[in-house]
Amino acid sequence: MTEPVDEKTLEAAKARLLKGSEKYAQKAGYRLNADSEVVGTIITGLAKNKFKYGRAYCPCFFVSGDPEEDKKLICPCEYHCEDIEKHGKCHCGLFVKGV
Repeated sequence: MTEPVDEKTLEAAKARLLKGSEKYAQKAGYRLNADSEVVGTIITGLAKNKFKYGRAYCPCFFVSGDPEEDKKLICPCEYHCEDIEKHGKCHCGLFVKGV
């Protein structure tokens, strides 16, 4: 079990993840969800998973403990491009089709 993370450390991790997600979205031709509450919830989940598991696993999937399978769930997950193409957004809704 991991040690609890203090609020300041969590907020710093969230800021880094948000910035990285924004950069990735821009580079890939996507954008972040316009709903800031959705983005905030997902970024918080990513940060918590980063501290808990050592990787920013998508909070919308269950981490199995199988490293080969779980690496597919590191944000942006292996499935995000296909999901965005088919549904206009990734599974968790962080990344959406660009305008």
